[in-house]
Amino acid sequence: MWQAEHVRDRLAALHAGCEVTILPMSTRGDEVLDRSLQEIGGKGLFTKELEVALADGRAHLAVHSLKDVPMQLPEGFTLAAIMEREDPHDAFVSPMHASLEALPAGARVGTSSLRRAAQLRALRPDLRILPLRGNLDTRLGKLDRGEYDAIVLAAAGLKRLGLGDRIRGVLPADTSLPAVGQGALAIEVLDARPDIHAWVAALNDARTEAEVSAEREVSRALGGSCRVPLAAYCVTEPDGLRLRALVASEDGTRVARCEVREPGRDAAAARRLGAAAVERLRDQRAEEILASP
Repeated sequence: MWQAEHVRDRLAALHAGCEVTILPMSTRGDEVLDRSLQEIGGKGLFTKELEVALADGRAHLAVHSLKDVPMQLPEGFTLAAIMEREDPHDAFVSPMHASLEALPAGARVGTSSLRRAAQLRALRPDLRILPLRGNLDTRLGKLDRGEYDAIVLAAAGLKRLGLGDRIRGVLPADTSLPAVGQGALAIEVLDARPDIHAWVAALNDARTEAEVSAEREVSRALGGSCRVPLAAYCVTEPDGLRLRALVASEDGTRVARCEVREPGRDAAAARRLGAAAVERLRDQRAEEILASP
């Protein structure tokens, strides 16, 4: 809801007289909380119902967390804008412990992400990594009731909802490489509505678009979804783009990493960068790692 209201306010500021009505919806990804996302269908569970609303005319645009958007959209749909992203890193949250390094052996750490879990297991095999689902209030409530010693969440969500003070530390990319598109918002519209596309195009951030395009290229090539531990994080530097990518086995015992650079900052450079990262990861048997238990 915060994301929808944010887009509404941005559109109202850009277009005089623009009136945006929010159509609140609950997706299956929001509703099924007793099983992991990989068990019930993956990322598309957060977007399917919204796409149905677009198709039947109840909505003109849908606002998504980009990390929840599948690599291939259904025919007839397009991403009209990718907005400037918030902090893409993961956040360490704990009422008792100051940092991930300070956790004692056997500490219970909650996360909903295979990507985070695999990296945590690789870094700290002595920890107990436990599943954690629900909205932010639910997850923080479980932590505060003592069901976990710490939890790892997206820093962006905490900051957007005014909960940045709960962050004990932001995990550097070397510790927990972010998810593809983490921290960015995407606006989806129908291909058949170029008028709507034109209205929201002004919200697109070219820098973020290039960075997440490189990241999504990695995920697209390696079958990335919430069912595989895959991470990619691209940043813009003075001389071009730099991309770090990672795939891991679920237990964290096998990890392939790479870092590649590409001069240029446009869409073509982003695609080349993503392809180069995929080649490096495949050289390290990435697909074999992703297929392992």
